Amino acid sequence: MRDIAVPAIVLAAALAAFAGPAAAQFPPPPPPPGSPPPVRDRWPEPPRRTEPAPQQPAPQQATPSRRPAPQAEGEAPEAKPAVKSAARAAAANVVVCGGVFAKDSTHLKLAIKYDSRNVVFGQVDGPDGSKIDATILFPNDPRRRLEVLWNNEANRSDTSVIAINGRSQWVAPKGLKLGMTLAQLEKANGRPFKLGGFGADGTASVAGWENGALAKLPGGCKVGVRLAADPKAPEEARQSAAGDKEFMSNDAALRALKPTVVEVLIGY
Repeated sequence: MRDIAVPAIVLAAALAAFAGPAAAQFPPPPPPPGSPPPVRDRWPEPPRRTEPAPQQPAPQQATPSRRPAPQAEGEAPEAKPAVKSAARAAAANVVVCGGVFAKDSTHLKLAIKYDSRNVVFGQVDGPDGSKIDATILFPNDPRRRLEVLWNNEANRSDTSVIAINGRSQWVAPKGLKLGMTLAQLEKANGRPFKLGGFGADGTASVAGWENGALAKLPGGCKVGVRLAADPKAPEEARQSAAGDKEFMSNDAALRALKPTVVEVLIGY
């Protein structure tokens, strides 16, 4: 967005007016019943194309009608604006190792960015059935849900881990997202990587990226991935890839399980 110069006296008044609402977001209000209101679009509208000036019409040339063309049967109205809105929403749901997801981020910064009505502080699932306190973006929308854990829980600051799980459609650095296969992860990493054995819950975590592209990310963060075996995978394949051991991603025993990504963790 374009920078707008603001006189100092106007800026001071604006900051004074904002102080009360900003403080009220610590702690944030509980989520309203039902689905939250849509997120405010903070992106500028794309510039409209300007048509070139028409050439001098030939004699007796009729002026073209400016009325919209009749809608064809079965055609969805306003299809193009819907596509643009979907594209903007998809672009907004990307985690980068900076901005509001940087190491020095806070709950307040997320509430300002995504609207405090869409950001709550509550408990999320942790290891071994435990519960952990975290900031939750869009808690009532499984496809837009994102969990952010803090090193300083009291102040809700100092980003620790950003978790993409469930049915979330957020995209992590390097294009990582839920549902990716071993082959797709290898392509993103540029080489095979190491995984631990699959546990009783049918999942395994990446044990090392083997100096691939996913080993280091711009912004100083790291990425971890948990995969789940295909429920239809044969029991023999499950047993061969289970236990306290490590495998390379191109191992035939792992390939037979057809695992896919079920969780992406971005941490500092």
